[in-house]
Amino acid sequence: MNIIETENLTRRFGKAEAVAGLDLAVPQGSICALLGPNGAGKSTTIKLLMNLLQPTAGSARVLGVDSRKLGPGQFEQIGYVSENQELPLWMTVRQLLDYCRPFYPTWDRALEKALLAQFALPEARKLKHLSRGMLMKAALLSSLAYRPKLLVLDEPFSGLDPLVREEFVRGVLEVSALGEWTVLVSSHDIDEVERLADRVALLDGGKLRVNEGTEELLARYRRVEVTPGDAGAKLDALPASWLEVERAGNLVRFVESRYEATTTERACRERFADAAVSARGMSLREIFLVLAREGRAGAVKKGAEV
Repeated sequence: MNIIETENLTRRFGKAEAVAGLDLAVPQGSICALLGPNGAGKSTTIKLLMNLLQPTAGSARVLGVDSRKLGPGQFEQIGYVSENQELPLWMTVRQLLDYCRPFYPTWDRALEKALLAQFALPEARKLKHLSRGMLMKAALLSSLAYRPKLLVLDEPFSGLDPLVREEFVRGVLEVSALGEWTVLVSSHDIDEVERLADRVALLDGGKLRVNEGTEELLARYRRVEVTPGDAGAKLDALPASWLEVERAGNLVRFVESRYEATTTERACRERFADAAVSARGMSLREIFLVLAREGRAGAVKKGAEV
């Protein structure tokens, strides 16, 4: 079952397409990272899913309901934490929790108590006197205590110091282990996201470039180095899956986006006589940067052709 499904989801602002024909599926129980460079359409996508914006075309279903018809019954099952989230700063931490609790029939007092202790939140202190990191933890606690079926995190790590990020990630991971729930997290902090996510959806120019399991994505990307026996070997007619091909002296380097050890080595030796081939894995950050550069280069080329 998919907790989130979109079909041809599109949002235009004037002539600009912020989200363009998005077909996205987020399975129940997954932690899905929504990645992309600035202006890729991540925040617009989340606003469309949460019924904060109406689509220009296409549709989205969240918890089995058309996003345009989300109501109290669905929002009782959705947690939302954003870097721009507005909280009642005149309240104390305890007052915030007391205020939120009656809205959610599934509120878990034992989980609330455990998270208060884990996050070391001062119950009697007013929110306006908390640090940014403490505010984000208070927002997360108020969104986790009722065990939502879907938790949406929009740039939750922005401006947080390493210790607070660690506590934030640990809180999400520990609670996710307690039940069948789904997380959609949009963030520029890819190192933290890699620890959280078991799925990756990459947006670029409002279009979906990648939507697959994190393990599968990490498995199919490799940085490859080839030392040809012939120093004059030509770099032409290369496979489309070889990205960022470059030569440094007698060394040829590229990123293989469809890596399979036997197939890749055979392809290298077919093109470069007596080649020595080595490959290493890549982090999610490295893969993201390669895809972002490819997207930018494609946009520049398209613009030049128009």
